[in-house]
Amino acid sequence: MSMIHSSAAALSLLAALPTASAQAAPVLLHASGPFEITIIPAGTPEKEGRTATARMALDKRYAGELAASGEGTMLTAVSDVKGSAAYVAIERVSGTLAGRTGSFVLQHAGTMRGGTSQATITIVPDSGTGELSGISGSLALSVVDGKHFYALEYTLDN
Repeated sequence: MSMIHSSAAALSLLAALPTASAQAAPVLLHASGPFEITIIPAGTPEKEGRTATARMALDKRYAGELAASGEGTMLTAVSDVKGSAAYVAIERVSGTLAGRTGSFVLQHAGTMRGGTSQATITIVPDSGTGELSGISGSLALSVVDGKHFYALEYTLDN
């Protein structure tokens, strides 16, 4: 057998062997349902130029596959141009997700311009506790007919 054929055969055998670090890809899970939110001003907004900034306390109640409460702090900036604003928030969610009890922290970042909004809400890495230890993923929010809904996409390491 030539050197080229021997090398090709050896590479084929090596490629077929499992590697020590090979792991199955985590399964993407989904949870969704309604939630209620109470936003409580924490102090007086400050206005400078065209923008007012403020701090708010968040109090949420999630229902459905995520039966939990959320508590957090939000910072907002609202322009004097109608429909232009931004917010950031940190929220601790505690309760039960698909039968698993624990907590995790969400990081929010959102903007609104001309009435069009976009938000990125991510589970803070390594923030999961209890049976939710190892959770990662993201959450999307929507409002339909004045009612709030969440859609959570997540993986669990354990």
